Amino acid sequence: MEYFENILKKTGWSSLITSIIFAILGIVLITQPEATVKFISYIIGGTFILTGAYKILSYIYNKGKYDFYDYDMPFGIIAIILGIVTIVYSSQILAMFRIIIGLWITYSAIIRINLALKLKNINSNVWVHSLAIALIMLVCGIYILFNTAAIIVTIGVAILAYSILDIIESIIFLNNVNKI
Repeated sequence: MEYFENILKKTGWSSLITSIIFAILGIVLITQPEATVKFISYIIGGTFILTGAYKILSYIYNKGKYDFYDYDMPFGIIAIILGIVTIVYSSQILAMFRIIIGLWITYSAIIRINLALKLKNINSNVWVHSLAIALIMLVCGIYILFNTAAIIVTIGVAILAYSILDIIESIIFLNNVNKI
């Protein structure tokens, strides 16, 4: 029984430590969104470049063995170019991502506003709630469109909220391990 209790304690501590790491990540995403995106872009770009270099070296090493089906050289060149573009244009990639999400949320809100007005025309009582939700969505969509750090900060807030709840749950679990 003591062995089982030790395993549960280790699991609880592991979960607590993981949650603390996630909380730190959430705080970093909230406080330094642009720097975080740049860092992630550098890692992704570097991974593409390393993969491309590996494919080019693989092509050189295997030259003549599988020439008919060997696409390592073009794959490697494209991966290196994609890696360089990811590193050089990291801010623009984030902006495109933000704009696409903002436009989608705004579009969805406009469709829901239209639906709410149709519900009003058929004398449904739900139209007021639908309209209120659609207007909130519209404000969120516009906010994301014009706020450069909105997506990253939102992800940071979600990660931080999750980690706080998980820390609380882990502490409760660790305090009750001997009762299990």
